[in-house]
Amino acid sequence: MEIPQIRMHSQQAKIQIHTEPAQVHISQPSGDLTIRQPAAEISMRTKPGRLNIDQSQAWENMNLLSPKKSIAKNAQAGQQAAQQGAARRARQGNALMRIENNSDPIKTQALENGFTQQKRLGLAFIPSTFAVKTSYQPAELDIQVRTNKPIIEGKINKPIIQYTAGRIETSLAQRQELTIEVVNTKI
Repeated sequence: MEIPQIRMHSQQAKIQIHTEPAQVHISQPSGDLTIRQPAAEISMRTKPGRLNIDQSQAWENMNLLSPKKSIAKNAQAGQQAAQQGAARRARQGNALMRIENNSDPIKTQALENGFTQQKRLGLAFIPSTFAVKTSYQPAELDIQVRTNKPIIEGKINKPIIQYTAGRIETSLAQRQELTIEVVNTKI
């Protein structure tokens, strides 16, 4: 006996999707930076130092006098020597006038006038301690510095963006299908 059967055969639809991705290109140019440093301003004022050396007392101690002092000293020494000489001659004259007093004035005057007193040897020209006087006024230095701040200028460059849009295409790769068939099968 034959029984009819229905056979159904179906095929699903298939969708095909084709995509092209979007593309983004970003480039960032470097920023522009300028820096200028103005030079600092420096001013210096100097008051020179002063050194005073007074060695006049040391020269006087070594008997190296200025012409004015030398003339005054030698004049005074000459006057004193003249007075001493006059006094010695007067004393010797008086002694000769009294020769009858049993003294020997000629012998004593010959010894006194014939021999000069020996001079002492030694360093007599060394100046006394602290004979050279010094005074010092130090120098003064005034330094003024004015600094200038740096001048910094920065310029930002915007990024360059290139965008290509993507695409999506859809299409039917396979259509749906339904096939119905009646088949007689024997039992």
